[in-house]
Amino acid sequence: MNLFSRNLRLENLDDSAFIFGPRMTGKTTLLQKLKADAYIDLLDPEEELRYKAHPGLLKQELEALPAGATIIIDEVQKVPALLNYAQIGIDRFQHRFLLSGSSAGKLRRGGANLLGGRALDLKLHPLTYRETGEQFSIELALQYGTLPRMFTLALEKKIEQAKGHLSSYVTTYIKEEIQAEALARNIGAFQRFIAVASQANAQVIEFANISRDCSVPASTVKEYFSILEDTLLGGFLWPFGHSERKKARPKFYFFDCGVIRALQNRLSDPPTRHEEGFLFETWFINEIARLHDYAKSEHAFSFWREKNHEIDILISDSRKPVLAIECKINPSVISAATIKAFKNRFRDVPLIIASGIDKRPRILQGIEVLPWAQALERYAAL
Repeated sequence: MNLFSRNLRLENLDDSAFIFGPRMTGKTTLLQKLKADAYIDLLDPEEELRYKAHPGLLKQELEALPAGATIIIDEVQKVPALLNYAQIGIDRFQHRFLLSGSSAGKLRRGGANLLGGRALDLKLHPLTYRETGEQFSIELALQYGTLPRMFTLALEKKIEQAKGHLSSYVTTYIKEEIQAEALARNIGAFQRFIAVASQANAQVIEFANISRDCSVPASTVKEYFSILEDTLLGGFLWPFGHSERKKARPKFYFFDCGVIRALQNRLSDPPTRHEEGFLFETWFINEIARLHDYAKSEHAFSFWREKNHEIDILISDSRKPVLAIECKINPSVISAATIKAFKNRFRDVPLIIASGIDKRPRILQGIEVLPWAQALERYAAL
């Protein structure tokens, strides 16, 4: 099995930290590599039941450890009451806690103790192109995603196994993350919603249309999208500007291309040319977000839309936009009218095209076209 060096480094961390990320991104693997004085695995049903019945046991165990001990709690959202004792451990015994989970939203909604600034908030994502190095394949990333297990199987040409794991990931998510965590009361309605929402990936979201197509109220559709955000399975990208009217129509990107294709029941077929465009845009924008999180950047992201013109991602610092990127799997022509409209609106903002196929930079209609890796590095250098 391929081993990848992750960009999220925990071994030299002095502070306590939450490590959140979707299922199967490798949180447990990272934590198991660390030296710890106590390791509590709440994925073990016996451990989960023991602490649910008697959460105060943790306080007794903390008192038995030497001051400044390291304690790992895997999937802490399963027993949120343990966070009260984690705070005692930090304040009274100077212990360090590493707390993993796949649903930060459940902790917030349940009024769990989020340790009041005593712990960092870190995220672990699917594999990035930097983490996979020379083994990275854009074709495999778009077709099967970059969750470590699935990407490794695809690299090893165990395609049917990769498909099987992706299919079970979707059903496991529906069952465990939604039903078992009681995030959606009507699991049938949520299943209809997520099938429709996956078809709208990387497109402007029309809440009323999705409401009609999955036969649930628009207010419930918005709640379901919030569930996807809370469980880190996707996120909104809002239009640039502060107009509430514009903000009613964001885009939504699922976190992994393989999971999208499983939700769309498209794993058995190669992506069409049209589908490749949405998949490449999804992968690239997720990759930008991962670079942002691992670098602890303060950039803000949006997309620009004006009349019939649109640019995929606009990157801003605390003052103004600093870079715009259009994602194209195969750049051959771009709208001169869109370029003109963008330049009229943002005179000093560089606009580049991130290409899915180009191997060397070139100029197309006066716009710099960069291979996707160089475009990502352009962002990383900001």
